[in-house]
Amino acid sequence: MKGEIELYTNQNSNRGINSHVPPLRHHDAVLKVIGRGEKAYTPDMAEVTIGVMTEKKELIEAQQLNSKLISNVISSLLSLGIPQHNIQTFDYRIDSEYDYIGGKQVFRGYKVTHLLKVTIEELRNIGKIVDTAVQNGANYVASIIFKSRNKEAFYRQALTMAMHDAIQKAQALTGEIKATLNPVPLYITEGLESSSLPINISASFVKGVSTTQFEPGQLIAKAEITASFQYYMT
Repeated sequence: MKGEIELYTNQNSNRGINSHVPPLRHHDAVLKVIGRGEKAYTPDMAEVTIGVMTEKKELIEAQQLNSKLISNVISSLLSLGIPQHNIQTFDYRIDSEYDYIGGKQVFRGYKVTHLLKVTIEELRNIGKIVDTAVQNGANYVASIIFKSRNKEAFYRQALTMAMHDAIQKAQALTGEIKATLNPVPLYITEGLESSSLPINISASFVKGVSTTQFEPGQLIAKAEITASFQYYMT
């Protein structure tokens, strides 16, 4: 893995908050490296945004139609065995819609949008769930996010790999210059945690029968640390 590396000598180092670390001698030096680790894992759940958008000249008509359709969508999801607590309103808004005719803004009507965040615990059912929602009135599906209940455990594994990577880099560098390395870091700073991005499929759907397939593949937990090591020339 690529990383940033710094070597510098330290004549009079102030140990600061790490006062428990033995003081550097005048001929000691400090090596700073960045270690990175990645851990691939298989997701076991997903979140998908499913919604209904309706447009009518009159606001009350747009709201009533939207309410009827979203109720149908929710009922269809419940009939598939999705628990009520796994279906949450993600967004609800009302927008005024306009057309531009002859350079003038002309009011067209109102658009009501009601989006649901649906948590899916059986990944093999994602396609069926999306299709069922569309067949029962949903006309918007977006942002399928695959997740794992054990995400933190996988991240900690990646963090351990990042530490090993930093130690190996430090050993390689000090070995090249024939120096002795203290493998216990003086400082360790954890970088930002990152993971795979969601699948963005923002799109509007029309009613119909389909066999939508979604493959979760694997996610990757990424970790990064910055570590400083003491070494001295022999």
